[in-house]
Order: sequence, then C-alpha cells, then structure tokens
Amino acid sequence: MENFTNDTIDTSHLPKFEEVTFTNLHPKYFKVVLINLLIVISILILLPSLVFILKPELFPGRIWMILGVLLPIISSLIIVFSIIGFKKKGFAFRNHDVLFRHGIIATNTIVIPYNRVQHVALHEGLVSRYFGLAKIEIFTAGGSSSDIEIPGIEKEQAENIKQLLMGKIKKQL
Repeated sequence: MENFTNDTIDTSHLPKFEEVTFTNLHPKYFKVVLINLLIVISILILLPSLVFILKPELFPGRIWMILGVLLPIISSLIIVFSIIGFKKKGFAFRNHDVLFRHGIIATNTIVIPYNRVQHVALHEGLVSRYFGLAKIEIFTAGGSSSDIEIPGIEKEQAENIKQLLMGKIKKQL
C-alpha cells in the first residue's frame, strides 16, 4: 500500500469524443423510417375513423372535432421529430471503442470500450431487409437489453462490423 499514488488528471488534455467524425446512417434508412411512420400514422387515423363510421354516437361531436384537430398535429410532430432524429444519428468505430450519437432535443453520445462488449447481434426488420439494411446491437455486461442499437447500416457493412466486434471480444478471452 505504500506505493499507492492517486495523481490528479489534467482533464483539458483528455481526448474529446466530440472531435470524432461520425458516420451517418445509410440514406435508404430514411425510407424505412418513413414507411414505418406511414404505418403508425395510418393506424392512428384509421382506428378513430372506423369508430366514427361504425359508432359515431360513442363520443359527442366535440370529441370528434378535437380528434380531427389533434391527429394531424400529432402526425406532423411525429414526422418532424423523426426527420430530425434521423439526421442527428451517427456512429463511429475507433481503435478502442464504439460511439453512437442520437437525440432530438438533447444529443446523447454513448461510448462503449471494446473490452466491455460481451455480445453482438445483427437484426434485419421486414422493411429494412427489403432495402438491404440491418441493425447492429451491442450488449455489455449487466444489462438485459442492448446498450447500443445502430440501425440503418448496409447489411454487408453490418456483418463486417459484427465480425470486427466479435474479433475484439475473442482477443479479450
């Protein structure tokens, strides 16, 4: 215990993740986002419309008027936030860690060192598969869900990323 030191670190000389060049999601992924939005908004509009046609007496006229005003506003907000969210997402792989940036109002950056990665999964949704895209999920210790989900990557590139991460995991063992 006599050789113990606890020197102060000059934080002004630490590497800054803000200076990293992030890779944007594949442009085709924007089409996937729009198709998924179309499905959600269609359901949002279709269900009240069906109720209005089949059972208009279920709610008073004022409720139907409020729904008629709110549904387009909510749909527009969902579309705007999805567009902004798509543009703000990005990822980067460095020598010792992986970074993922996301957020609409506040930008969040997740940094995971490779020595913390325990599992990597590659997923293709129905719409994403049609466009040749996949999602990489990176798991670390202690969580039941993935720590990073990077969507909108070309399938071949996603497979290469998975192999890179799996290689980093094997080196640790």
